[in-house]
Amino acid sequence: MMDIDEIKRVIPHRYPFLLVDRVTECDMDSRIVGVKNVTTNEPFFQGHFPEFPIMPGVLIIEALAQVACILALKVMKKEGHGSVFFTGIDKAKFRQPVRPGDQLRLELTKIKQRGMLFRFQGSAYVEEKLVAECTLQAMLGKDTGES
Repeated sequence: MMDIDEIKRVIPHRYPFLLVDRVTECDMDSRIVGVKNVTTNEPFFQGHFPEFPIMPGVLIIEALAQVACILALKVMKKEGHGSVFFTGIDKAKFRQPVRPGDQLRLELTKIKQRGMLFRFQGSAYVEEKLVAECTLQAMLGKDTGES
């Protein structure tokens, strides 16, 4: 389990772009589960869309990528001392809208690693309903700010 304070020690993201509130499971090697509480106060709801607010799909993918980043840094034992760069996305599908009041459960499994390169399978759920899925690719930088 990781609370928001520990998450902020591991990854460099900050408000309004920190999109993970808690980690509920992490086996430190291949699987991690995070949570994003989607509130009506999210800045993107002002313009997406005022009469029918939905979380943009790209931000759901970003939330998945941030949870993947936590796992990659844990695997490489670089928490707080490296950056993970999103390098690709495949097979992204969006199944239903995510609305204010929803809680996103972000599940990622490491499916491949070669050195500092990672591939993850990600799925986002609201309750038991699959709302988005994709395969993410990422690369760990040597130090913060380096690519």
